[in-house]
Amino acid sequence: MTTIYLIRHAEAEGNLYRRIHGWYDSLITENGCRQIKALEARFRDIPVDAVYSSDRFRTRTTARAVYRPKNLPLRTCPGLRELNLGAWEDRSFGNARRGCPHELDLFNRTDPAWEVEGGERFSQLGDRVYAAVLRLAERHPGQTLALFSHGMAIRQFLGKVNHIPPEEWHAMPHGDNTAVSCLTFDGERFQIQFEMDNTHLPEEISTLARQSWWRKDKSKAADVNRWSEIPIRSWDKDQALYLELRRELCPGTEDALLLAEAEDLWKGHSMWNLNIFHAGERPMGVILYDGRRNTKNVGYIKFLSILPEYRGKGLGVQLIGSAVSLHRNSGRDRLRLHCPRDNDRARRFFQKYGFVKLREEPEGDLLEKYIGFAGW
Repeated sequence: MTTIYLIRHAEAEGNLYRRIHGWYDSLITENGCRQIKALEARFRDIPVDAVYSSDRFRTRTTARAVYRPKNLPLRTCPGLRELNLGAWEDRSFGNARRGCPHELDLFNRTDPAWEVEGGERFSQLGDRVYAAVLRLAERHPGQTLALFSHGMAIRQFLGKVNHIPPEEWHAMPHGDNTAVSCLTFDGERFQIQFEMDNTHLPEEISTLARQSWWRKDKSKAADVNRWSEIPIRSWDKDQALYLELRRELCPGTEDALLLAEAEDLWKGHSMWNLNIFHAGERPMGVILYDGRRNTKNVGYIKFLSILPEYRGKGLGVQLIGSAVSLHRNSGRDRLRLHCPRDNDRARRFFQKYGFVKLREEPEGDLLEKYIGFAGW
């Protein structure tokens, strides 16, 4: 009898930034690192003979919880990858809602009719992952395997094992980051022992505990996902929002000077340097990039802020996610910005999401966030 532990990756950037990541490669978050430590403790006394993961960075990183303490090699298996999301890869959920609401509703319901240009269907995903797990189980008869995969991939695989018909896929449960499912394989069929168990995670580091999209009882308020206009269409319309936020960090500076700075970066250098973000129909935040300071490896954020009423709702980090996506896709592996030394709230926010202080400069503390994949 072969025993298989099927494990979802730890919290990654897509989970935190609310971006659509399937085959797109992304990093584990700070909270995800805490989840990996909890997972390592769970498996400390569980014998494992072989460890496999999908070839995405977030699964390979999570697999360290098992293969390193047990001195096992890590083998990668592309068949364990997440759903290929084609043209949707690395879009924000807010932008997907804005641009294709019907298709996103189908996706969220795991409707078998959903499809996206260049991507896979749910049925294809289930078939692919089932074939991969079956192949690995047959390769290791009588042994114990730890397989690291992705949320939708595991969900569709378990649905196939449980013979869930497509019209009932919407009712299948969702697994937390690092949730563990256990199956046995007798050479002919899989038998589920338990599925999507996250009891090793304290509530304070559970990803699903702080999100609501998966709740059927609507016991918490709906998640808010931002969308953006890139580039902005009407500077005149958005000046008031920009000034309201910029004055908060630059008290006493004349509005004319603040507007001239933004117009120089927006109109004179690149219309992509100024992004206005919305929650629903209401503008709620701004990012101003400074392309003049960008180098081959570093992207520079001149200004990032959201309106006070939207703070504490997980929207600010979604703006950071937009900056990470833009600059990583441009080949950069670091983000920098200046934080005023007397703004403790802003400093705590940026430090929470991975920015560290490099040095003090006249404009404030220069902070940096690493967004690359070196060190694997």
